[in-house]
Amino acid sequence: MATTAVAQTKISGGSFLLEDRRSDEVFTPEDFTEQHQLIGQTAEEFAVNEIVPHIEKMEHKDFSITRELLKKAGELGLSSAEVPEAYGGLEMDKVTAAIIADHIAKYAGFATTWGGHTGIGTLPIVYFGTDEQKKKYLPRLAAGEIIGAYALSEASSGSDALNCRARAELSKDGKHYILNGEKMWITNAGFADLFTVFAKVGDKFTAFLVEKTFSGFSVGAEEHKMGIRGSSTCPIILNDCKVPAENVLGEIGKGHVIAFNILNVGRFKLGAMCVGGARVSLENAIGYAKQRKAFGKVIADFGLVREKLANMAAGIYTGEALVYRTVGMMDVALAAVDKSGSDAAKDTRKAIEEYAVECSIIKVWGSEMVDFVVDETVQIYGGYGFVEEYPAERAYRDARINRIFEGTNEINRLIITGFLLKRAMSGQLPLMPAIKKLMDEVLAGPSLGDAIEGPLVEERKLVGQAKKLSLFAAGAATQKYMQAIQDQQEIMGAIADMVIETYAMESAVLRAWKIVESKGESAASLPIAMTRVYLSQGMEKIEAAAKKVIAAVADGDMLRTQLAILRRLAKHEPFNTIELRQLIAGKVIERGKYTLA
Repeated sequence: MATTAVAQTKISGGSFLLEDRRSDEVFTPEDFTEQHQLIGQTAEEFAVNEIVPHIEKMEHKDFSITRELLKKAGELGLSSAEVPEAYGGLEMDKVTAAIIADHIAKYAGFATTWGGHTGIGTLPIVYFGTDEQKKKYLPRLAAGEIIGAYALSEASSGSDALNCRARAELSKDGKHYILNGEKMWITNAGFADLFTVFAKVGDKFTAFLVEKTFSGFSVGAEEHKMGIRGSSTCPIILNDCKVPAENVLGEIGKGHVIAFNILNVGRFKLGAMCVGGARVSLENAIGYAKQRKAFGKVIADFGLVREKLANMAAGIYTGEALVYRTVGMMDVALAAVDKSGSDAAKDTRKAIEEYAVECSIIKVWGSEMVDFVVDETVQIYGGYGFVEEYPAERAYRDARINRIFEGTNEINRLIITGFLLKRAMSGQLPLMPAIKKLMDEVLAGPSLGDAIEGPLVEERKLVGQAKKLSLFAAGAATQKYMQAIQDQQEIMGAIADMVIETYAMESAVLRAWKIVESKGESAASLPIAMTRVYLSQGMEKIEAAAKKVIAAVADGDMLRTQLAILRRLAKHEPFNTIELRQLIAGKVIERGKYTLA
């Protein structure tokens, strides 16, 4: 059952660098249907009434509580949004999945558990399982009767997953695969019932569905972690583990297709959880700032504290725009898939993979945004932020893992630039013609450019400049290194940073534009202020990354020429961000939480 409100034309992944979008072409939280809002309310109430009261018990690894909560989530339909109706699920859209993830994130320990179960623990079977496998496992996973987990990483191959040492050999009678090896850092391992395990059959990377009751399967001791202590993380040991041949997931040798596509989905959900977690942390920071007194007044009245609160709120606003814009595009692409067709599974995979760049952007951006928010929350709490008794300390510890799992942020930065260049080289994305066109424009000298009509003209111009700067830097780098740019990780990372900020800036502007069109400019003053604050930060990051790239690929007169071009492309009048942040801070302090009202 699809619930997305805005019917859109399919938008190609990565095309945001080359094409200008209108506000009516993107999905934002303002487009939530009544059903979306009801599901969000259900998830919010579940988190507040069921999860939060049991935080302390879960922090001390009372996993009986965790399993009970997973079952309750299943009963409420919070674990089955992406499971087909034919197998006991609700078969809702990705927007719904993101909304639930967002609200579940009141406590990171349980959110990690729930995400591991409903995402990477269940979706491999949804997208790649046989009918028999789906019938056997999905109804119980959806209901929370059994718990899922995903076993990809190993001690010697974390991000380099295809270099795994786990091996699988077909038994002489052909009835079983015998698995040997060890998997590390497996979320939910301490109490999960079903594991998607990756191993090599010869040199063919393959996925298997492994039940904890299978002979030769065992679970190691719990890891003592810095954060997310309320989740279970253990190694699993495969010692001549007998897995029925019918439990091969997908095809022999096609495990990488499963691994990478499932991680794409996991990344957008992680981004949604980061937004939800940041919202909770900001609320705690505001509450503390409003009651903590220093020098005769509450610290919420201090300009530098208000500046922090405003930056946090602007980040959350932009994060919402990023996440829901992306899942909205995914929903449009998935809605076009003929679910009854013979190529349904393949078409579904292609629809998800189309937005690999955007999913990696959400993961990197969201994990770094929530890290900023929890760090500033600790700072606002001062010494109390360093004490376990206060919520700032746990949030700070819990957030750190987000930059590591679902692919490290370094790996995801390489994915962003690598995928864009790969699609450009294959002709799927006309990136190279766009770079050539920009270079021709640059050589022709300054021009007045095309007039922009409608609201938020200056903001949209800034987004256009961000795109040109990104293309300019990418063009200069590819001109020097050609195909060998793949070996220049620092440059690939800097280009990724520019791409990430461009997508975030445009998402913020498009959301503000949509609000202006529905409510009018005066009523949209707060979203506009948040957008302008974020644009100011984004342009600073893009200009710095562009200088880094140009300085690495040019020298002498060429360097001076390219820096002059860079300055011309980046030139703009700054917004009064002090005034804007005062407006934002005033509103969130008054309401005691993140708000757009």
